[in-house]
Amino acid sequence: MLHKVRGIVLKTTNYSESSVIVQVLTDKFGMQSYLINGVKKPKAKIKMNMLQSLHLLDMVVYHKANTNIQRVSEVRQTPVFKSIPYDMTKTSIVIFLNEVLYKSIRQQSADDSLFDYIFNSIAWFDESEELNPNFHLSFLLKLTRFLGFSPNEKRRTDQIYFDLQEGEFVSRPPIHSNYLHLEDALGFIALFNSPLEKISEIKMSNVQRRFLLDKILVFYTLHTASFGEVQSHKILETLLS
Repeated sequence: MLHKVRGIVLKTTNYSESSVIVQVLTDKFGMQSYLINGVKKPKAKIKMNMLQSLHLLDMVVYHKANTNIQRVSEVRQTPVFKSIPYDMTKTSIVIFLNEVLYKSIRQQSADDSLFDYIFNSIAWFDESEELNPNFHLSFLLKLTRFLGFSPNEKRRTDQIYFDLQEGEFVSRPPIHSNYLHLEDALGFIALFNSPLEKISEIKMSNVQRRFLLDKILVFYTLHTASFGEVQSHKILETLLS
């Protein structure tokens, strides 16, 4: 049976000389794997450049329950990216976010709110004329709302540490090293709370930004099973320094 779905590309793997298997987060079926034939041929109807990291798709797909690999009938980029493929820094940010997303939601079932958040945020990022170096930090912190481990922003005046393991403010330093002092914790919470349209108003140095990125990845590691180590942020840090 054919279904119209929206999709977000998360991983593309070679299958044969001209075919690939693409793992796509869909609005109707959650994470799905699709076999797409002939994408590497010169006159391919579906081309490889449509299947890059976090590209946004309209698809017509065949769907069979309890089948590991599905098939597609039609694929279109909607919207077509205007800036991400042509801006090295934006491309690097998207590759990094793609890696974190794949590690976080690889078993994800259908979730309209999660899908819409990712889809709309990436579309906004592509449309934004000026690159905001806070985007990836804010995106990842807001994503935790949909993954079930968002930080508890409430605090008393005596609570000057943020415990990443517990996800909340505390009054004394935890016995482990996974916590933030107040200044960094306030930046962490500001990035979590501020709408994307206002994250440029959050002022921080490149040093603080790199520090918070490392701590955000620690936060994900503590709260996501089998998260593992993220590699692509090292290139990103170099570009944004």
